[in-house]
Amino acid sequence: MPKTILITGAGSGFGEAAAIGMAQRGHRVIATCQVSPQVMPLRKKVSELGIDNLRVERLDLTDPYDVAQAQSWDFDVLWNNAGIGESGPVWEIPIDLVRRNYEINVFLPLVLTQGVVKKWVAARKKGKVVFTSSMGGLFTPANWGTYVSTKHALEAIAEALQQELRPHGIKVQTINPGAYFTGYNETMADNAFRWLDDDVNFTKRAALRRGFDEFFATPEGRMDPQEMIDLMIEVVPSDTGKFRNVLPKKIEDMLKAHQLAAWENEI
Repeated sequence: MPKTILITGAGSGFGEAAAIGMAQRGHRVIATCQVSPQVMPLRKKVSELGIDNLRVERLDLTDPYDVAQAQSWDFDVLWNNAGIGESGPVWEIPIDLVRRNYEINVFLPLVLTQGVVKKWVAARKKGKVVFTSSMGGLFTPANWGTYVSTKHALEAIAEALQQELRPHGIKVQTINPGAYFTGYNETMADNAFRWLDDDVNFTKRAALRRGFDEFFATPEGRMDPQEMIDLMIEVVPSDTGKFRNVLPKKIEDMLKAHQLAAWENEI
């Protein structure tokens, strides 16, 4: 059955590609972008592709008027995909950046979701909420702690929502991508260098940059995003499936091993 799907953060990367892919599969898509300059280029691309069931709108989660407008739209699936990431050592990162990362990745998606599901419950509509989490929602590597902690929080919120909304016929899922090469992780790594100061911080810029570069040089740091996009196109509109969706399989296996090993971790 074709669905109407609202996607946040569809101005680039996974969101944009999956929005186009789902529309091409026959679903009606409302692809939203954070900033106005992303809207017209995406509308142009959609027009050039000849897609007439994909509508592009601005939705800045920090703008309460944008959020209220989005909550008034009629759709079957809410896909909370928008997010930002802060990198660097958690013992030195400025706290205002931590708060902002939580605001964008956790609090504001929850505001949007609360308004949508309350409307659905009142109307007895059996909708679905999807959260883009991360492999980082299930483990914590050094120097990514701020970002992945927001994804840990999303995992907890999604798990609670699944239990709370089940009696109302509303489904909840997470999608947990590995480190696919979309540019998102690379630019997130750059964020630490706008505040990290060799004259102030104990963590040195060159050492942190070297660690990031070494990771991104590995096959696990440069995976082709198409397989994740294909999974998103299948999972988001589906009425059945797993609560948690991790790809690729080797990352799922690594996360399971990590969580098991955590019980034996010593200080």
